[in-house]
Amino acid sequence: MTGLARFSLNQQTVRQWSLPELAAGCAAAGVRHVGLWRGPVQEYGAAAAGRLVRAHGLSVSSLCRGGFLTSPEPAARAAALADNRAAVQEAAEAGAPVLVLVVGGLPPGTGGLEGARELVAEAIDVLAPYAAGHGVRLAIEPLHPMYASDRSVVTTLRQALDLAERFPADRVGVVVDSYHLWWDDTVAGQLARAGEGGRIAALQLADWVTPLPEGALLGRGQLGDGCVDLRWFFEQATAAGYRGPVEAEIFSTRLWARDGAEVLTETLERYRRYVLARPGVAANAEIAHRVTER
Repeated sequence: MTGLARFSLNQQTVRQWSLPELAAGCAAAGVRHVGLWRGPVQEYGAAAAGRLVRAHGLSVSSLCRGGFLTSPEPAARAAALADNRAAVQEAAEAGAPVLVLVVGGLPPGTGGLEGARELVAEAIDVLAPYAAGHGVRLAIEPLHPMYASDRSVVTTLRQALDLAERFPADRVGVVVDSYHLWWDDTVAGQLARAGEGGRIAALQLADWVTPLPEGALLGRGQLGDGCVDLRWFFEQATAAGYRGPVEAEIFSTRLWARDGAEVLTETLERYRRYVLARPGVAANAEIAHRVTER
């Protein structure tokens, strides 16, 4: 896949759309892939969601999310494993080849960050064969360090790869998300490492705006609104061998308050300008855009 054929619209970017609206809107815009989330998929029915997407000529790039595997308490760990097995089943029924894992934060009694990551490894050791049996690949997503306490003790691509590489590459990969990784000056080398091992399971793009407008979770920027070199992430992941869908995953209350079709049109235009266009072409397009706005 090349160019716009790789673009995938993550469901969270147009959260205001129902699943049927998402499928119809993407098909009308010529989008070929969608990234789905468990809540809407569960409400619609995973198998029905898969049929709906395929009926509109679309494929599912990923399902988000499983994970939250860091509790040391036996009952909580058993519940988390059961929930992740259910997530694997939903991914398989919906036609998602990748289940994104947000591994969980740092609860008391985990032995610190390293101890919490060991709990994650132990859980993945149980889940990976189960997922493989359903044709689903697990993908560890490192989150920005500000989420370490409550969402993810995996905060760098290196840490994600250290975990993933304990398991076969076709069973466990990593998610590369520009929003979470743009700040890390080691990410280029880690992307090359991920590529060499065939570990890149998903690529997601969003921008970082300052100050964060609605807090860290819901304040992601539309492509091109912030400081992230989105083209660099796309080119580096592609050079590392990743040829799969590229998801625009933008959590933003500002986008959710707008018309979904308008948001999709804008996101596609931004994807062309800030991800696909060559630097000289992008600069000329930006100048023309600013002149038009005056």
